[in-house]
Amino acid sequence: MKKVLLLTADADNGLGTAIRDAVRGEAEVVRLPERTTGALRAELPTCDVVVGDWSGDLPLGKEEAELGRNVLLVQQPGAGTNFIDAEAWRAAGVPVANTPGANANSVAEWAVLAAGVLCRSMFWAHNEVTDGRWPRESILTRDCRDLAQRRVGVVGVGSIGRRCAELFAAFGCDVYVTARSRPRDTVAATFVSLDELLPLADVLVLAVPLTESTRGLINSHRVAQLPTGAIVVNVARGAVVDDAALARALRSRHVGGAALDVFDVEPLPISSPLRGFDSTLLSPHVAGGSAGARASIYSMTAQNVASALRSQTIRWTL
Repeated sequence: MKKVLLLTADADNGLGTAIRDAVRGEAEVVRLPERTTGALRAELPTCDVVVGDWSGDLPLGKEEAELGRNVLLVQQPGAGTNFIDAEAWRAAGVPVANTPGANANSVAEWAVLAAGVLCRSMFWAHNEVTDGRWPRESILTRDCRDLAQRRVGVVGVGSIGRRCAELFAAFGCDVYVTARSRPRDTVAATFVSLDELLPLADVLVLAVPLTESTRGLINSHRVAQLPTGAIVVNVARGAVVDDAALARALRSRHVGGAALDVFDVEPLPISSPLRGFDSTLLSPHVAGGSAGARASIYSMTAQNVASALRSQTIRWTL
């Protein structure tokens, strides 16, 4: 019987069930006896399909690709593939695929809702009332504006960035987008360069993949280009933002708030300079974790796994 190796850390959360249902007894879905690189490498030569991990604890690099030359498919259950050396696997003759767009609406909704919460100081007000205060007057001293009054700049025009543009526009925001190149099709926003976008962005939304060109993209120089009181929303990857530069801007109030679902180091260290502000919303990398998004990811993953085992067309390859 063929073998599908499932690397996700949690017990069967629905992904394993979806794969088993799709392969209909044609393959056994197995997990590692222990979550170590050694255990992973021992399993790879006998696997037919490898379904990747979300945590990054079990990266699939060059050494793993060499051992997995007989693998039919490396499938990532999600959009992010920064823990997979796709080039090394392709060189070994193994396709790598992900599930693009499966969680786009979920992540975009999180970005819009988080921005709205910070624009209206809802999180701060909740904490004040929870602590026994009634900040009906003092909230007026904060920069409390309707979301519709904010100009929004979205960095990245993939499925998440596009959906963010649509949802912010639905609130009445003026929306600007930027990317390395102008999209060929229509986006519900005005396309500008990054240097043009930053001074306009009362809300800056980051929705780009982590690459060498985007690592540290929002540094101290670019933070300084934002309007005073701007809100930074990061649903990309933590390393896209210089944490220290953002923390300094929050401390000086040049940046009025930050909604962060991703961090350079996860879990977020206790010593992180991003902790301790009353104008931040810190989330444990769950923006794309809605039930609807998970169902789409499981379905797309299971579909590709079954296709690989049956020598059918594999979709969404990198």
